[in-house]
Amino acid sequence: MMAEAASPLGYLSSFEQISYAREIIQIEAQALDKLSHRLDGAFCQAVALFYGCQGTVVVTGIGKAGLIGQKISATLASTGTRSIFLHPAEAVHGDLGRIRADDVVLVLSQSGETEEVLRLLPSLAELHVPIVAITGRATSTLGRNAAVTIELGPLKEACPLGLAPSTSTTAMLALGDALALVTSRLLCFGHADFARVHPAGSLGRKLSKVEDQMRPLDECRVAGDSQTVREVFAELRRPGRRTGAILLVGEDGRLSGLFTDSDLARLFESRRYEAFDQPICQVMTSQPRTAPLGSMLSDAVEILAELKISELPVVDAAGKPVGLLDITDVVGMIPEEGG
Repeated sequence: MMAEAASPLGYLSSFEQISYAREIIQIEAQALDKLSHRLDGAFCQAVALFYGCQGTVVVTGIGKAGLIGQKISATLASTGTRSIFLHPAEAVHGDLGRIRADDVVLVLSQSGETEEVLRLLPSLAELHVPIVAITGRATSTLGRNAAVTIELGPLKEACPLGLAPSTSTTAMLALGDALALVTSRLLCFGHADFARVHPAGSLGRKLSKVEDQMRPLDECRVAGDSQTVREVFAELRRPGRRTGAILLVGEDGRLSGLFTDSDLARLFESRRYEAFDQPICQVMTSQPRTAPLGSMLSDAVEILAELKISELPVVDAAGKPVGLLDITDVVGMIPEEGG
């Protein structure tokens, strides 16, 4: 006979679960507040080493500290500081060959006495690379052997047993973010730099240029502003994906206006049939808002959202149209209005 399955919620009520969760978060938040006030010149020395590093910031640690180290290394790399993660166990089996004299090594160990980490110290000394240590005590073996030691200080782990790394790893992670982002600011790492190393996903899309997402001119409807409305629509029938606006240009080829499907609908609704045989420049939207070629897609999306429009022409430095940004292509980037 099968044993009765235990309740997945154990003996804690929903109220007790939430109360305990809040206690855990508060313990870690208080630790971060204390850590922020403990920062001193050692932090600035570490930033100086990262900023002046001509090689790579090599991050190492084992266990939970190692996992945090991988994230710190990834953050450094994505914010302008070349970085790799080196597993200490693999390091002593040949991967120490990845370290060069112009590198900086960031070592994470809460105790500062982790065997796998301490085993690296003699080799790092032979390589003459500076060590930045993030550890609980500056007097630990790791702390004493580092060029710069950032001391986390006494921390209470949020784990009820006081054993599982929780508060300590949160503190390491926050400190790693601080090191990476302060260094990034010193490097003047800007939007264009960020876009270069984040080309994929929704983040990369937000950081892309308008020409990366616009519909190119050969996919747009373009007409002279002296043509009649009837002539424009008779000549611009085309297969494939259809834009909701017509780009209108003057004799000099510069954008002079925009005529949308909504404009056409309004002519029908108001029974202005005579307008169909008049120059389209008389009913177009003159001097429409545009996005310059090379501008950020996020800025263009803000214009679409702010003006509540569906099409935004993209023009070159001479004011000539090169494409059209359609709201249907960037709808996922339009911010939701607050309720």
